Amino acid sequence: MSVFIGCDHAAVTAKRVVVEALASYDVDIVDVGTDSDQSVDYPDFARAVAESVAATPGARGILLCGTGIGMSIAANKVAGVRAALVGDVTGAKMSRQHNDANVLVLGGGVLGPRLIADIVEVWMSTDFEGGRHQRRLDKITAMENSSASRAAGNPKESNS
Repeated sequence: MSVFIGCDHAAVTAKRVVVEALASYDVDIVDVGTDSDQSVDYPDFARAVAESVAATPGARGILLCGTGIGMSIAANKVAGVRAALVGDVTGAKMSRQHNDANVLVLGGGVLGPRLIADIVEVWMSTDFEGGRHQRRLDKITAMENSSASRAAGNPKESNS
């Protein structure tokens, strides 16, 4: 499995914690940056990770910024991405079990290193339950498809 990782300047140190936490997993880590505390624009890294996850079957992604809010907003603009902003291990577990989240978003400026490592551990080791949750994900996919169709100018998909 490939795990794409990206962060902005506010979460470079936290990204190192994530990489260490992933060391015990048999995954191919693809770091899209950044590696410096020099100011960058988080949407660029969110897009790189989200598009890579969407294009790579079975892949996951992990994004970090100061709070995680901007990264989660940006990543969720990419069809096929279910990015979950997580601040505790329960959220990590539920995001995988119920939502099949394929991108984990963390606030590197608001979470400590031990909690980050714990969240990554739970998120990586939790499977999607399927069942009734799949029906809900199918509805989300239908929403994505409908929005994409309207954006392309297909009047049949319009709600008006």
